[in-house]
Amino acid sequence: MDVDVEAIADELYGLVPGRFTEARDAQAARARKAGQPQAAKAITGLRRPTRAAYASNLLVRRRPQEVAAFLELGDALRRAQRSLDGTQLKALSHERHAVVAALARTARQLAGEEGQSLGDGAVHEVEQTLHAALADPDAAGRWSGGRLSTALEPPVGFTGLPAVAPVRPQAPAGDTQRPAARPKPSRAEQRRRVRRAEETRAEAEARASELRAAEQERRDHERALAGADARVAELDRQLREARAVRADARRALAEAAGRARDAARESAAARRRADAAADLPADP
Repeated sequence: MDVDVEAIADELYGLVPGRFTEARDAQAARARKAGQPQAAKAITGLRRPTRAAYASNLLVRRRPQEVAAFLELGDALRRAQRSLDGTQLKALSHERHAVVAALARTARQLAGEEGQSLGDGAVHEVEQTLHAALADPDAAGRWSGGRLSTALEPPVGFTGLPAVAPVRPQAPAGDTQRPAARPKPSRAEQRRRVRRAEETRAEAEARASELRAAEQERRDHERALAGADARVAELDRQLREARAVRADARRALAEAAGRARDAARESAAARRRADAAADLPADP
């Protein structure tokens, strides 16, 4: 039976970093024992994730709806980078930073629930990974696969803000030649650009709204789960108390039954003695 390296990788990158190496080596040993050295080599080549990479992978695995909305937001923002004017792009950039910060907090919380505390440096690496996923579709694909071993870095200069126009070199002294004027777009072209900009921004805002709704839904479910956990704990406590009372009642019943048997034996013996005494002849 062939060793499924992809399935093993998915399993390994779902483990906390402290368990990764031992589990990976065990899987590689099984592959070698099964006579599949290439699979064993591929498994051995899997790198243990950093805490930031683990938290990023955990976010992908535990929050699929929010991740899907985030990836759609990335698509919209990359289109906006190409088509929106500076004011609109700046507004979307502020939205992007808020969403990234919220997801990084969620990743930190999820890692903490697994006993993996994240320092500020690791949280920053998670944020950088999210920025990279927004900026670059290849990075988005790597992150959404849930198998990162290290944090990702966004492209140099990516801020989500309008690109600064390059500085034109000054003409030499005495050169009075004017640069060629760029042709002014027609009114129809201007209307098309405005319409595309509005549509792109509306789409980006819709994706951001979906992400916020998913975050709210997650928080609602977490509160419901916390309430259910508290109720289960209370019921467990009541059950333990009821079992203790039942055990005490059983012991008391056993003791009472024992005393009743002893009393019955003593009563029967007393009756026998009384009957024997009644059968004795009277004294002359």
